[in-house]
Amino acid sequence: MLVGTAIGLGCLWIWKTGLFQELAGKTRWQFITGSAKYGFAVREVYVKGRIETNKELLLNTLRLKRGTPILAFDPEAALERVTALPWIRTAVIERQLPDVVYLSLVERKPLALWQHKGDFTLIDTSGEIIPLNNIGKFNNLKIVVGWNAPKHASNLLGILAVAPELAKRVKAAVRVGDRRWDIKMDNDLEVYLPELEPVSAWVQLAELQELHDLMEEDIAIVDLRLPDRIILRQSPKTEEDMELKSNRTSKQS
Repeated sequence: MLVGTAIGLGCLWIWKTGLFQELAGKTRWQFITGSAKYGFAVREVYVKGRIETNKELLLNTLRLKRGTPILAFDPEAALERVTALPWIRTAVIERQLPDVVYLSLVERKPLALWQHKGDFTLIDTSGEIIPLNNIGKFNNLKIVVGWNAPKHASNLLGILAVAPELAKRVKAAVRVGDRRWDIKMDNDLEVYLPELEPVSAWVQLAELQELHDLMEEDIAIVDLRLPDRIILRQSPKTEEDMELKSNRTSKQS
């Protein structure tokens, strides 16, 4: 009876002091390190979907080296670190025993530059910011301006793409009242798109450009906000407005 009590108290002491957990941990780690001798060590890291993410940065984030015991690699912890990288939208990380770590990445797609409070930020197709320090290589992207412009940028570029030749000459777009867009062309011409049916208005402008080459005329503003007419405002030196009949008949504001 006394022996049993002593053994029980001894076991309780070992548990409370953490000695049992320490011994178990040492045994587990010895097993993991020993497994590398039998081929359970990282030999290859396969990555699918990497385009913009820096290779060295990715490997450093994984914290993997060739020969590391693969059972010591924690995919869940690695996933948390990898998805915190600027370009990564989603990722899958798997151990493929005995010696391969596999990554499948879905990166963010750069869409436009957002000008806000004097700064330029790269945004993706969901309107989310891609937090990069250097965005110089993306200077060819369209610029969107306005506090809520990123949210609507993908839709805007879809509108512009309907007339691709005209879209090539777009420099920037300003979100007005979170309802519609003012388009800035590369020759400083401004185009006021309507809130409703902006696609029809943009197509009509493309047709006018093809017929009359408006971009080469002395015009400062093309106002497409009214459904039954197009207002052309010439540069301040001429101070004359012209109206053209529109074939858009739906009501717009």
